[in-house]
Amino acid sequence: MKNNIIIGLLFLFSMTACDSKDKPKETNPLLAEWNTPHQTPPFPLIKHEHFIPAIDASLTEARAEIDAIIKSTDKPTFANVIVALEVAGEKLERSTSVLFHLNSANTDDTIQGITRDVSPKLSEFSNYVSLNETLFKKVKEVYLQKEQLNLSAQDKQLLEKKYLGFVRSGANLAGDAKKRYAEITTELSKLSLQFGENLLAETNAYQLVITDKKDLAGIPEADCEAAAQAAKSKGKEGWLFSLQWPSYSAFMKYADNRTLREQIYRAYSSRGYQKNDKNNEEIIRKLVNLRLEAAKLLGYNSYADYVLAERMAENAKQVNDFLNQLHAASRKPAENDYKEVESLARKLGLTDKVQRWDWSYYSEKLKNANYKFDEQQVKPYFQLEKVREGVFELAHRLYGLTFKENKEIPVYHPDVTAYEVFDQDGSFLSVLYLDFFPREGKNGGAWMNDIRPESNVNGKLIRPLITVTTNFTKPTATKPSLLTFYEVSTFLHEFGHALHGMLANTIYPSQSGTNVYRDFVELPSQIMQNWCTQKEWLNLFATHYQTGEKIPEELVKKLIDAENFQAGYLSERQLSFGFDDMAWHSITEPMKGDILEFERKAIAPTELFPQVNGSCLSTSFSHIFAGGYAAGYYGYKWAEVLDADAFSVFKKNGIFDKATATSFRKNLLEKGGTEHPMKLYIAFRGQAPSIEPLLERSGLKK
Repeated sequence: MKNNIIIGLLFLFSMTACDSKDKPKETNPLLAEWNTPHQTPPFPLIKHEHFIPAIDASLTEARAEIDAIIKSTDKPTFANVIVALEVAGEKLERSTSVLFHLNSANTDDTIQGITRDVSPKLSEFSNYVSLNETLFKKVKEVYLQKEQLNLSAQDKQLLEKKYLGFVRSGANLAGDAKKRYAEITTELSKLSLQFGENLLAETNAYQLVITDKKDLAGIPEADCEAAAQAAKSKGKEGWLFSLQWPSYSAFMKYADNRTLREQIYRAYSSRGYQKNDKNNEEIIRKLVNLRLEAAKLLGYNSYADYVLAERMAENAKQVNDFLNQLHAASRKPAENDYKEVESLARKLGLTDKVQRWDWSYYSEKLKNANYKFDEQQVKPYFQLEKVREGVFELAHRLYGLTFKENKEIPVYHPDVTAYEVFDQDGSFLSVLYLDFFPREGKNGGAWMNDIRPESNVNGKLIRPLITVTTNFTKPTATKPSLLTFYEVSTFLHEFGHALHGMLANTIYPSQSGTNVYRDFVELPSQIMQNWCTQKEWLNLFATHYQTGEKIPEELVKKLIDAENFQAGYLSERQLSFGFDDMAWHSITEPMKGDILEFERKAIAPTELFPQVNGSCLSTSFSHIFAGGYAAGYYGYKWAEVLDADAFSVFKKNGIFDKATATSFRKNLLEKGGTEHPMKLYIAFRGQAPSIEPLLERSGLKK
């Protein structure tokens, strides 16, 4: 999902465009009106050379607009200060949104260079706004009148967030402290970009080319065919496996050749840690130290304290207590999971300790032994196109939505499909772009973002443009794209984020959709994953891609029975990321030590495996060092508590129950960040969330 720091700052302090004598000719599509369906970006017309002139021109216009607010002699009001800041900078926002999306989904060296060039300019502009004393005085003057202004709930929230946004961005600083804060934010934007670029380069650089067919033993035919296709596309003989997830995960799960499993694992786990020009160690050191310095300038003891002041969890103690509570519940089951795998590996002839490159391989065999369940059995029933229709049908049954492909909507790559989304009354809701398959110019993982958020300021309704980007198994010459169960779950997860954006019904764009607390944003996504193991939903679409046969009841039962397979291990793995994140961002003095040593100490309580020399988690941890999850990765587990508790209502009332879905939509999805998330959750649930449903669902309850 996108939550770029720079874009977030721009959003908070965006401005309306104004006329300029030096304005470039409107032949630049980023500056022209978009005469496309629903004013979607005219991607085929946007060339690399358009970005810098468009963004420079838009920055000039935006700065002029800010100056107009600053110099105005009118009495500061909610409308002429707060709303003026909110609705401005349309061209700047739309140009940067397109650029940042392309930089993550369809980048190249030129796009990366443009992004590096533009990001400091955006940081400088953001600081120009947030550190302006006169502007802050006007915002503060309106803020101090909030009780007398007779504002609506959304207006009050906007005023509160705007005021806090200034405070949390250094508006109260003075002199050298203010100057230093501006320098830090500019440097942080550069470092985060470089971290992500290094990781993408390392991921793309590795190729495991196999020429001896014996080395393919154990790997399913479909994955071998995909590897042969990948090799052919690179002009190589044999089979090519890469570090892109569908290829890497298949090799780790099925390849009998342990030596090659170790080789590809070491390549994957050492990204950003190898001694080359893509090493991320010094970048991490600089990032965490600069974040700490910025937090201390703002009066916080650590960066975690700064971040968590605006989260449901509120402070580091609550986060660490929460992580430790789940760790206590997960540890024994995780140790039992390891012993089970080790026992099976011994029976199958492994004399060595079970290593990380053995885990997926023997775990898959154990799942097959325990549940007679092999993931390859379900893939033929999860043809991508049918899964997509199943997801669309779920949205229709819950919320009345319909989806219509529109080939007139321009897209940025041939793999991308654009849909118009309509509400149950036939009114237009959103454009949805689906971008499924891996490519070299695309970041790993899966995410949702909005190219344009929903808003309705002064009665001007703007509907959103939403993207869902994944790295699913590609079709081959003989087979369509057949998804793993994990990929089906991922689709539902990102589609949940998309629903949050598409169903937004707010006035102000900065409160729309996923613009909520980071530890709340995963609720709409993670609740959708619950339908993965619901028989009634699977029966709607899961048919064999060749025979048309419905997924057998026996297979569905196996899938459901295996739902909690290795729940302890999976919980500990996720908690290790949370502990690592919190350790990096809870430092109170500059970090000068060894990156790996620091990491190992942080995640030691969750470790199950022998250490692997040359491997490092942090150097490829893009969520916290190149994304928006710093001091926030715990939010995935936090949201699991919310989603398990919320889904218990659907389980009670029926998984397609319209009344429950309507309540979830009206009280949560439509509201975005218009109110505190706990208030929104209680409006739906009728009570605060309990951890019990999560422990019960995952089989971790004692």
